[in-house]
Amino acid sequence: MSKIRTNYPNSPVTREATDAQKSRKGFSRLWHATRYSIAGLRAGWGQPAFRHEVLIALVLVPAAFWIGDGWAEVGMLAGSAVLVLIVELLNTGIETAIDRIGPEWHRLSKQAKDMGSAAVFLALILSGSLWVAALFHRFA
Repeated sequence: MSKIRTNYPNSPVTREATDAQKSRKGFSRLWHATRYSIAGLRAGWGQPAFRHEVLIALVLVPAAFWIGDGWAEVGMLAGSAVLVLIVELLNTGIETAIDRIGPEWHRLSKQAKDMGSAAVFLALILSGSLWVAALFHRFA
């Protein structure tokens, strides 16, 4: 594992080099990538919107197998619920990166955050529309 020192001359603290993942091969790379992904899910769980969407997805994904008519419809219904989670995580990543830059207001920072929010909104509209159409098809 590649280690580098911090910028503080007398600091005993070391951290993993940012390119350490690129030098890994095979199972080690897969293992570390999985750990990073789990850390990302844990970080997402810290966001109330993500927690709400996960709880909704825990209901919708199994319901997709009951409501869906065939594998394509089940896949679209379950996939749309998971898509909302994916877009929410990406939005949170954008917001976190913008907040890392600085707390002051900037037009481009606002624009980036607004576009991330719009992406979540569109994913919610897509998912909701698919679910309404499937429910109408099933029960009407």
